[in-house]
Amino acid sequence: MVLMRHYEFMVILDPSLDERTVTPSLETFLNVVRSDGGSVEKVEVWGKRRLAYEIAKHSEGIYAVLEITAEPATVAELDRQLGLNESVLRTKVLRRDQRKRTPAPAAS
Repeated sequence: MVLMRHYEFMVILDPSLDERTVTPSLETFLNVVRSDGGSVEKVEVWGKRRLAYEIAKHSEGIYAVLEITAEPATVAELDRQLGLNESVLRTKVLRRDQRKRTPAPAAS
């Protein structure tokens, strides 16, 4: 049985990249997800932002958030390939919780 899960990737890219080329360059990595039967729900480029601390002598980075549905092995391969790319400063993968959230009761 194939277990598809929902994931959210935060990717920080080298600030010297042209922001117009960020989405097309991420698409090459997202083809890994599509070829393994997963899907890409959303690619959101936040643009250049200041980092909390320097990463590889960079004080800024281009942030992108990716929401995908894929198998755990596919996500591990995508994270590995992103880590090997020199223009990727940092990645963070989170598995999104699919349980129904109930709102907290209002304070009286």
